Amino acid sequence: MQRSDPLEWMWLQAVEMLEKAERFNRLLFQIQRSGARLPAWEPPVDMVETFDALHINVVLPGVPAEEVEVILEGGMVRISGHRPPPVTPETLQIHRLEIPYGRFERRIHLPPGRYELAESSFRHGCLRLGFRKLT
Repeated sequence: MQRSDPLEWMWLQAVEMLEKAERFNRLLFQIQRSGARLPAWEPPVDMVETFDALHINVVLPGVPAEEVEVILEGGMVRISGHRPPPVTPETLQIHRLEIPYGRFERRIHLPPGRYELAESSFRHGCLRLGFRKLT
């Protein structure tokens, strides 16, 4: 293959981008010391609005339900907690840690209006919040 081959160039660019993404991921999701107060990561969220309600799903696999706190603050909901790392004193060697661990927090600005938390559930690693729209 020649160096000026477009397929080779595209392949090299793709590999370089993947390496950069992996380095960036390692920088973002580092295990913090247990005394750290700042959140180490933010969970992904889906927010869907219907005519009379607002539904929020937060993906939290591996997080015990008792470690999750939900606070409604004006026009925002704050979800925080802690996912314990799988590392124990008996751990011999870590081969790969790609899942973020430690303290998390996610602040979600709600659409304009007034809301009341009507339901919440925690199943299959997902926190589901249902807000009723107040008039």
